[in-house]
Amino acid sequence: MPVANAASGMAVEDDCKLKFLELKTKRNYRFIIFKIEGQNVAVEKLGSPEESYEDFTASLPADECRYAVFDFDFITDENCQKSKIFFIAWSPDTSKVRMKMVYASSKDRFKRELDGIQVELQATDPSEMSFDIIKARAI
Repeated sequence: MPVANAASGMAVEDDCKLKFLELKTKRNYRFIIFKIEGQNVAVEKLGSPEESYEDFTASLPADECRYAVFDFDFITDENCQKSKIFFIAWSPDTSKVRMKMVYASSKDRFKRELDGIQVELQATDPSEMSFDIIKARAI
């Protein structure tokens, strides 16, 4: 049973936390896209570990808001393999004002449910979450 937030009235489905935990601990997924449906935040899409950042960005709708988590693997200047978990609030300029408001008002509470986020990014168009920006924020 999802737990509702009195402030936003939004509930986070247990599946969201479960899938995030699997991404974080088992690395079962490269990314997870979350969608607000009615009064719930639900998992919309799971990206397999083989999928790329391009696959992830192509999965985001052009004119609707979403929350997303992306597990970014990279190699440091010291040649160490590292990983950072990004939380991305996707709020395209072309989405409806009401949708943007609902996503904005629920974001912090939803993000708190996902323990282990290392970097947060807010994007209103694809250029604001380009691979170069992700890479720069990870290091």
